[in-house]
Amino acid sequence: MSDKKPFTNPEIAIHHELAQWAADCAERTLHLFEELHPDDERPRFAIDTLRAWIRDEKTMAECRQAAFRAHDAAREVGEPQAIAAARACGQAASVAHMFTHSPNVADYAIKAIGLSVLKNKAETAKTAERDWQWNHLRDDLRHIGFPKGKNGSAKIRI
Repeated sequence: MSDKKPFTNPEIAIHHELAQWAADCAERTLHLFEELHPDDERPRFAIDTLRAWIRDEKTMAECRQAAFRAHDAAREVGEPQAIAAARACGQAASVAHMFTHSPNVADYAIKAIGLSVLKNKAETAKTAERDWQWNHLRDDLRHIGFPKGKNGSAKIRI
């Protein structure tokens, strides 16, 4: 028997809080995409749409469409850090549909950060980013944002 807490649908306030955290995590890497592709607004639009959903100004369906477009952007670029940053944004917008996407946002953000620095600095940069993510999520929600614990991560691809 597992000692992990099962995922259940949270109250809307909790769902919004997870979405806000996901948007913040993704936005921290957005510049890695925008510096290389300044004319492509799809990843930023995904985050903006999610934030509008949190304010009840956009629908979950609009967030899903924005997520799909951010993932399209990821498929259309070649730089690994830009791909991972766009995927973080797409996963963030997906949190409106399923709050369980939030760990993927954190993991893609970590991947983007690690790919954006020299290899000998990657672990330090990734650790610093994970610490930021951890410290910016309420203690009682960490089992959702980090289902494998602070230092665990999902197997994500770019």
